[in-house]
Amino acid sequence: MTMRSDDPLLVWRKEFPILEKTTYLISNSLGAMPRGVYDRMHEYAETWATRGVRAWADSWWDMSVTVGDTIAPLLGAKPGAVTMHPNISLLQAILISCFDFTGRRNRIVYSDMEFPSVMYVYEKFARSRGATLNVVHSEDGISLPTGKILDAIDERTRIVPISHVLFKSAYIQDVRAIVRKAHECGAVVILDAYHSVGIIPVDVQKLGVDILVGGVLKWLCGGPGGAFLWIRPSLRKQLKPTITGWCAHERPFAFETEMQYSTDVTKFLNGTPAIPALYAALEGPGIIAQVGVRNIRAKSIHQTSLIIEEAQRHGFTVNSPLVSGRRGGTVSVMLPHAYEVSRELLARDILVDFREGAGIRLAPHFYTTDDEVVSTIGEMRNILESGAYRKHSRKHSRVT
Repeated sequence: MTMRSDDPLLVWRKEFPILEKTTYLISNSLGAMPRGVYDRMHEYAETWATRGVRAWADSWWDMSVTVGDTIAPLLGAKPGAVTMHPNISLLQAILISCFDFTGRRNRIVYSDMEFPSVMYVYEKFARSRGATLNVVHSEDGISLPTGKILDAIDERTRIVPISHVLFKSAYIQDVRAIVRKAHECGAVVILDAYHSVGIIPVDVQKLGVDILVGGVLKWLCGGPGGAFLWIRPSLRKQLKPTITGWCAHERPFAFETEMQYSTDVTKFLNGTPAIPALYAALEGPGIIAQVGVRNIRAKSIHQTSLIIEEAQRHGFTVNSPLVSGRRGGTVSVMLPHAYEVSRELLARDILVDFREGAGIRLAPHFYTTDDEVVSTIGEMRNILESGAYRKHSRKHSRVT
């Protein structure tokens, strides 16, 4: 594959300070911080320092929706339709709390390729509410045959929570086919788009999903603490979350003792929002919108294909789809001593991550150069042949 030397998207590199000193191939885990976040965080501190409690009325109270408005165009959603939340685990619990699992329609269909945090919520919270879990198993640890998901959905299914892009392998699921079958059976589809929004085009109307959740942490370069929620308006009116809080009340500052849900998207909020995270979340999605997701997708296909070509040339195993149309923005590469190699890459300021059963995950973004992609695979080979990986003994820690 020919490397590009005239990539117009590289003009954006100057907006990301970490790129001055590192090779950043971990945007599937934490997107690089835009330079403008420095100003946003100063704005937050200055507002708090000078406006004090008046900041709530100035702008803070509405930020869960106004920040959501910066995400909405990336989902094909209208202004005022997206709300911000602390994380996906809490969002999934809020959504589960809207549904009744006491009758015959009590099944939840999902796969063993979902992000574990989501599975924990379904296994513990949903099951405690009477849900029966139907877990579809991947045959190869990379893909999920659409037919297996479709066969698992029937008239007893209440919810189908699926990932648009699987986090370990970057396999893109056939969302429309799954939505079609779910709707034929009267089930609701919750699409986890954490690994798709910002790296591949997403349109809630075209996909036909009922609910979409995602986050700014990864491809949107928005930092931790910024998850988002979109719900089809007709469904939004029907749902009543039992995990709730004062921000969801129609008259929150009346401090009434009985809940009366708001009639707009704030109905799904709960407690006091994490304002600093909302400030941090503003810059990245704005840049993504300017660069254009279709432009980002074209470059991603090129660079993930380049990773695959280089990895195979060095004899490494690729644990991601080889067909570009089925592949998101990440390529998982397995090689001997992969964990230790990943630690040595980090020590050399080449930022990647490692996942059990997948290998080293490499995630270029619109700010990545072809040279960085090729040199990283070369460094992996060098680390193996030189034995440099031996200095990193395998220890399980909370941060890997």
